[in-house]
Amino acid sequence: MAFSTPISSSYLPRVYSHLSAHDAASETKPRICLSNASSLLQCTLNYKACFPSHLEKRELYNFKVSASVTTDVLMHETPVKSSIAKGDTWSIHKFGGTCVGTAQRIQNVAEIVMEDSSERKMVVVSAMAKVTDMMYDLIDKAQSRDDSYELALDAVFEKHKLTALDLLDGDELASFLSTLSLDINNLKAMLRAIYIAGHATESFTDFVVGYGELWSAQMLSSVLRKSGVDCNWMDTREILIVTPAGSNQVDPDYAESEKRLKNWLLQNPSKAIVATGFIASTPQNIPTTLKRDGSDFSAAIMGALFRARQVTIWTDVDGVYSADPRKVSEAVILNTLSYQEAWEMVNSFISFCLYLEALSIMFVTNLRRLMQSYFGANVLHPRTIIPVMRYDIPIVIRNIFNLSAPGTKICRPPVNEQDEKHKLETYVKGFATIDNLALINVEGTGMAGVPGTASAIFSTVKDVGANVIMISQASSEHSVCFAVPEKEVKAVAKALETRFRQALGAGRLSQVAVIPNCSILAAVGQKMASTPGVSATLFNALATANINIRAIAQGCSEYNITVVVKREDCVRALRAVHSRFYLSKTSIAVGIIGPGLIGATLLNQLRDQAAVLKEKSKTDLRVMGILGTRKMLLSDIGIDLSKWKELQEEKGEKADLEKFVQHVHGNHFIPNTVLVDCTASTDVADHYHDWLRTGIHVITPNKKANSGPLDKLRTLQRQSFTHYFYEATVGAGLPIMHTLRDLLQTGDKIIRIEGIFSGTLSYIFNNFVDTRAFSEVVKEARAAGYTEPDPRDDLAGTDVARKVIILARECGLKLELSDIPVQSLVPDPLKATASVDDFMQQLPSFDADIANKRQAAEDAGEVLRYVGVVDVTNQKGLVELQRYNKKHPFAQLSGSDNIIAFTTERYNKQPLIVRGPGAGAEVTAGGVFSDLLRLAKNLGAPSF
Repeated sequence: MAFSTPISSSYLPRVYSHLSAHDAASETKPRICLSNASSLLQCTLNYKACFPSHLEKRELYNFKVSASVTTDVLMHETPVKSSIAKGDTWSIHKFGGTCVGTAQRIQNVAEIVMEDSSERKMVVVSAMAKVTDMMYDLIDKAQSRDDSYELALDAVFEKHKLTALDLLDGDELASFLSTLSLDINNLKAMLRAIYIAGHATESFTDFVVGYGELWSAQMLSSVLRKSGVDCNWMDTREILIVTPAGSNQVDPDYAESEKRLKNWLLQNPSKAIVATGFIASTPQNIPTTLKRDGSDFSAAIMGALFRARQVTIWTDVDGVYSADPRKVSEAVILNTLSYQEAWEMVNSFISFCLYLEALSIMFVTNLRRLMQSYFGANVLHPRTIIPVMRYDIPIVIRNIFNLSAPGTKICRPPVNEQDEKHKLETYVKGFATIDNLALINVEGTGMAGVPGTASAIFSTVKDVGANVIMISQASSEHSVCFAVPEKEVKAVAKALETRFRQALGAGRLSQVAVIPNCSILAAVGQKMASTPGVSATLFNALATANINIRAIAQGCSEYNITVVVKREDCVRALRAVHSRFYLSKTSIAVGIIGPGLIGATLLNQLRDQAAVLKEKSKTDLRVMGILGTRKMLLSDIGIDLSKWKELQEEKGEKADLEKFVQHVHGNHFIPNTVLVDCTASTDVADHYHDWLRTGIHVITPNKKANSGPLDKLRTLQRQSFTHYFYEATVGAGLPIMHTLRDLLQTGDKIIRIEGIFSGTLSYIFNNFVDTRAFSEVVKEARAAGYTEPDPRDDLAGTDVARKVIILARECGLKLELSDIPVQSLVPDPLKATASVDDFMQQLPSFDADIANKRQAAEDAGEVLRYVGVVDVTNQKGLVELQRYNKKHPFAQLSGSDNIIAFTTERYNKQPLIVRGPGAGAEVTAGGVFSDLLRLAKNLGAPSF
């Protein structure tokens, strides 16, 4: 039977003869005929089929495999000399298994190839999705003597048969099905041999698993020819020659491969070539592979052999991400990546000191896993970069399922990127993490200056077979620490303790310590080199997010900075550094507690201003949660503030403060968290301490925390690198606390603070004039919304007393609320009145007393004002109704304005006055908003 895929069968002799090379061979001499389509030249190959010596009656297992094979190799004919075009006319495309996983997807690949306007193109394909796994499974079943391998092989046949029936017709279909049937029969024979032997050599295994690429290449080339494309298919085992390089790797022989490619092109001239990925041959022409996931490598090698214009790797992601998008939802697609950056990403976790270079010790980790960690998806084989770098051939990562995405180009840095040094965020291209690691720290004074210690340490680790992922040693030579996978740490530690038992007993080494539950975070970027401030920015971002660093490593190339952090901090650390370099100079997750009058107003202000802040000052304020008394609204990416009320009604869930805090702080991509308490709740204020301790910033107009039992919040925030802002607790939106801090921090000494701190009481006494009754003014203030629902909460003076306590403590006085004498304006008989309505009805009967006080003040040319006083000199405070001359600043107020007078050593003769609106939702929310911006500035945002 003649068929168009001869090479797979022609390799049978070589594979069989290597099934058990060490065993004495039993010989049989079947013949395989290779017929050339043009010359019909026949040639005969003799081969040996060998079996393990433990099999009895080996002659029973001698068998013959024969096939008539069509080949394009013209024997005994002199090739016609012609120039083989290479260079920019060629483009290389590589399509992975997912891309050719179904008939429809193979058709889509054909359309992409046809749309490529390149004069010549090569398409490198993997086996159909899951087929390579199926082929390995066949080997495993056969050598395990599992009879189900035959059914599994039938499944392989059906998969390709059905795909071909969907794609092809006529002669192309008949030819492929004939080839497929013969290949399956040959596989049955080979698998039967493995079944009998109970063992498969590496060469045999490589040969079997390579069939998937042969079939997908043949089908795609047939589809292209069916569409009118001048196309041949290539079995790359005829072209690519590789030699084993250890560590499950191979090195291409470019000189021999280029020679074979030239001969192949002379015999198979065409504008398009579909080539098999993954498979190659040894110098002895034995089938082998480029090892698992080697199709990318095949494409890069072909790109180098052809000196192609570009190598495009088609996959199922839009390109290379700046971080793993599964961990950082706002990771961005990188437009470009330099060869060095891509290579650093491959080798980023193999950090070596100079002494290791001298020892030539190298530990190679699972590079494929590292690339997946960096790029967030399986988009590139680690060794793909090497062949194309030599000829400056760019690699482009494209998404076959999203053709509108331009992808990521890996190339030499373009000139225009070199001019972007003013943009700090361009210096770091990508971030990655590796989890499930442990640090091993070997330390002791006896290590310093002793040659061979490092060699002994890492030779021991090598003997265990562990991967060393990162190494760090200080110049003191007192200790060496390195990271290994956590599953290997016990074996490594035990081996080191055994190896250095004498040194540990003698005290030359003090310990071999294991630090479990670690993760690695690495920042990679070519332009990090010789750029001051990148490391500072990275470490500042981690410190701001309250992340502790356990170890640091940086190579002299400066392309990579690697840090070790606690596993539980890893994702937060990744988000912290990514947001610092990519999202904005300051990104803050905001949780709003209490969407009442003030909270709702703040949300509206954020809605109107957030986009402006993000654009102009690179400050990204994301409201991730809103907590009410009954419902809460949570979001992973930020709540749409234009319709937060509707969303809370539709999607709100039962209010749960603990769950709310956990969500805002821990389950999103923004590292900095602030909780804004817009309530007057003592219960909420009681949580501030725990929030600050865990790295959550707090902003509030709630006075309960600062005026309760002497707090340690301000001390705690300094220790935990968190911020606690409460400007709106005194004077709503007025800069009272800010002014006081400025005076104290610049060395001024506060003598006295006196002021009208209540907007409600300011309004009442500003309007308590002429013959108006006090109860009438209170009723008016209540109707206008200036008072609390129960006006007694304002008239009792407790609110003013809390503000006095806050100011006093800011000045360093250790006062409690009970230390402040408060003159209540609520008549004693009405303090116990059951309801607000009862109080309002009975209040007019007490108007006469306060009217008399007003009249007495007027007779003296004075006015009544309800004030709070902090007497710093005498270390006391008070709240009372006082009289002021009509020319005094306190007598000049209107509406609900507040006024505060600071008497200090600098402002002694004439106090420093702060005056303005001190009540109302707009100004109070504005004060809270101002604290949010102050927080952003402290976290690194520019001045506003």
